[in-house]
This record gives sequence, C-alpha cells and structure tokens, in this order.
Amino acid sequence: QVQLVESGGGLVQSGGSLRLSCVASGSIIRINDMGWYRQAPGEERELVAAITSTGSTNYADSLKGRFTISRDNGKNTVYLQMNSLKPEDTAVYYCNGEISSWTTMGATKYWGQGTQVTVSS
Repeated sequence: QVQLVESGGGLVQSGGSLRLSCVASGSIIRINDMGWYRQAPGEERELVAAITSTGSTNYADSLKGRFTISRDNGKNTVYLQMNSLKPEDTAVYYCNGEISSWTTMGATKYWGQGTQVTVSS
C-alpha cells in the first residue's frame, strides 16, 4: 500500500533552519497535490504549504517568506525548507498527499506519521 514517511524534524534554536522530507512509496501511478500541515499541542491541525503536481504552491500567509515547499517527482518526495524558525513553529509536522495507485482507482488522500519540530526560545 501507499506510505508517506516524514523525516528531518528535531530540536533547533530560534532563528535556525530545518529541512523536512516526505517520501511516498508503494504502487504509485500519480501523485497529485502534496502538502505540509502542522499541529501544536491543544490546537487544530493547520495547513503550512501545498504544492501541485506542476509546481504551483500555496502558503499560509503568516509563513510565506520563511518556509518553502518543493518536490522531486522522480523521487516521489516533497520537501519543506524552514528558515528563521520561531518558538511558535513548534509542532508536529505532517505530510499529506493525494495519490492514485495501481490498487486504488481515483486519488486517495494519505497522511504521514508526523515528525516533531521543536524550536527553543
């Protein structure tokens, strides 16, 4: 089955940078939109950034300019470059993808397990 696996999270100082990766694997035919979401303790999950199969991007207004989403279609991977990190960026970051596979007709949304990002104050 299709799997999404995030990596790259960790502890970083305020003002630092991290690069998150999300790799999709399985019987994939096509990956459509992909995105990054985050969820802080006690808060709802929110969209961070999204990218279409053709590279069109969308960002949360508050994060635009600090975060950059990109993808490598050959590697079935989406990235999130996070710069100038702030303590309020601390959250679990989740990868999401709309993917069609050999065993599923039509696009299906998948979620990764999440990766923790902690920014020290």
